[in-house]
Amino acid sequence: MTSSSRRGLPHLAAAVDLPGEYEFGAHVELIRLAERGGLDFVTLDDTSAGAGPGAGVGPGPGPGLDAVAVLSRAVADTRRVGLVPMVTGPYAGSADGEAAVAHLDRVSRGRAGRRIDVSGGEPSHLAALTGPSPQGHAVRVADATDGPARLAAARYADVVLARVTSRAQARSVRDQLRADAAESGREPDSLRVLAALSIDLGDGEHAAEPGHGGGGPRRSARGPLYRGGPVDLADLIASWHRDGAVDGFHLIPVEPRRDLERLVNGTVALLQHRGLFRTFYPGGTLREHLGLARPVGQIAGGRT
Repeated sequence: MTSSSRRGLPHLAAAVDLPGEYEFGAHVELIRLAERGGLDFVTLDDTSAGAGPGAGVGPGPGPGLDAVAVLSRAVADTRRVGLVPMVTGPYAGSADGEAAVAHLDRVSRGRAGRRIDVSGGEPSHLAALTGPSPQGHAVRVADATDGPARLAAARYADVVLARVTSRAQARSVRDQLRADAAESGREPDSLRVLAALSIDLGDGEHAAEPGHGGGGPRRSARGPLYRGGPVDLADLIASWHRDGAVDGFHLIPVEPRRDLERLVNGTVALLQHRGLFRTFYPGGTLREHLGLARPVGQIAGGRT
């Protein structure tokens, strides 16, 4: 199955997690770097253990990092890049959690996304996110690596992250998600499928070992891992997207500061030079970055 949407430019997103770092400024610095590269959006894992807004935002033995609070702080320092807190646990589906994401979407003027949990099938809290939004509602992002989650992701998500280790596997997953979306009554082109890869760009311009880098990602304890250089990564992104295997990539830096800098100033710069990635944001909302229509009269499940 092919898609007209894939004939545009690839979509790129990056994680800005800094394990053990609780200072807002360090995360905001990475988010600003991602925006300078024109990335569609950034993700930030929530480690606050569901403690609620503002919990665990400082160093010490507290419950962790409140992703919504950090991304809300980044709103004032950025103008275009999308902001997606990867909130899990009970707080994700609570009234407070939904209100926090809705507020982030409003203050960022439509740049927010929200993680939806489809690991158990039908998500239970899609209708809870209310309030005016410049983009209709926050973009729904789901991890659909596991087979059972894919049907629900195809029905409800705007963006699907899939951990894959080969072009053939990526194409198979994307084709299945698009077929499931069509069967559920959705337009398949309303779904963006991004390959989720960890990236280690510490090996110079090209891959250090045969079969890695230019040969594609490998399985590792942290999931699919690309280890090589910015040039080979640019080639991988371009070729997988050109062949219709993916709509783009969600990249998780192994060494956040080093690898995000090399991604933006190396890989992205090369793609831009080749005319294969945007050099400016054509719109202001995350939906516009992703080429997704603003939902009109939409209810949970994607039907009108």
